[in-house]
Amino acid sequence: MQLAIYHHATSADWADALFVSVIQGSDKPDASQVRKAIAAAVRAYGGGGCAQRVAQEFGDHPETAVARMRWAREVAGEVFVSPPGPARDRFRKRPGQPVADPRAWRLARI
Repeated sequence: MQLAIYHHATSADWADALFVSVIQGSDKPDASQVRKAIAAAVRAYGGGGCAQRVAQEFGDHPETAVARMRWAREVAGEVFVSPPGPARDRFRKRPGQPVADPRAWRLARI
């Protein structure tokens, strides 16, 4: 059996939480409102609970879920954008290639 590094997709979790939150795209929320809505959804449902609710919505209402997830991913990406600049040198695998913080990595069995 081989071990591989798995980086948990935090941005997907944020999008899931925003997707199941009470906030609507038509509200034109600012960054503060988005962060509060995501925090409230995670507190209410937990990370796994948000993903379960997303799956349920895609099963129940696929035609509207696609547009809402597209909106949630876009907004979460804008609000939680990484600061520009190179990754910290001690975490680089190859020069010029940014690498996420290794403390967020997990080992997964392949």
